Amino acid sequence: MRKKIVAGNWKMNNNLQEGIELAKEINGLVESTDIKDVQVIIGAPFVHLTELNKAITSNKIRVSAQNCADEKSGAYTGEISASMIASTGTECVILGHSERRSYYGETSEILVKKTNLCLENNLTPIFCIGEVLEERESGKHFDVVKSQIADGLFHLSVEDFGKVILAYEPVWAIGTGVTASADQAQEMHAFIRKTLAEQYGEEAAQNCSILYGGSCKPSNAKELFSNEDVDGGLIGGASLVAEDFMGIITAF
Repeated sequence: MRKKIVAGNWKMNNNLQEGIELAKEINGLVESTDIKDVQVIIGAPFVHLTELNKAITSNKIRVSAQNCADEKSGAYTGEISASMIASTGTECVILGHSERRSYYGETSEILVKKTNLCLENNLTPIFCIGEVLEERESGKHFDVVKSQIADGLFHLSVEDFGKVILAYEPVWAIGTGVTASADQAQEMHAFIRKTLAEQYGEEAAQNCSILYGGSCKPSNAKELFSNEDVDGGLIGGASLVAEDFMGIITAF
């Protein structure tokens, strides 16, 4: 039975003190609410990771980095390696987010290296895929998503692929207030699962958690999460407000 997951991506928001306070607030809400079947993940900036791992006491919450370097170590000023992230007690890393692909030119070749380094350091990759508006409107969205999955992940063994969480983010629905309909989300998630089954078999495909990441909020989370192939969400803005984030978590 695949996991239900709600992951927050704080992006470049909250200074350290604000992040600790928000994490403690989320921690308290999670501990006081019966959500035994839902795994919560907080994706925070690098400078937060060590302190958040100290502040969070709930075993229902995992901490995630938002990126990692594509090299093990060396003369790469400003970069943070997977082993450094693991040393803080952090368990997950968001990889291939549309902002990283678009703003920083991350390619599938780079993401292959990052994925491998995460797995070598026992970190769970939350691997993001998704199409931009032009690709959706031209009918290329299925091809784009399939290519991103194949180019970034299909080098993995079945065993290693089983350690990956996928997050589908329709780029045209991130930060725009536009949300893919529940039917659109289900259609793409079902296509992704079919693509996985073709490569890794039905069992591996059925065990993979696929999150929806595109303007998910308390008001639409229940409808999105009710779809058979939508296993949770990768949440942006709504994860910065504890009550809103909790409203999404409890949507299951």
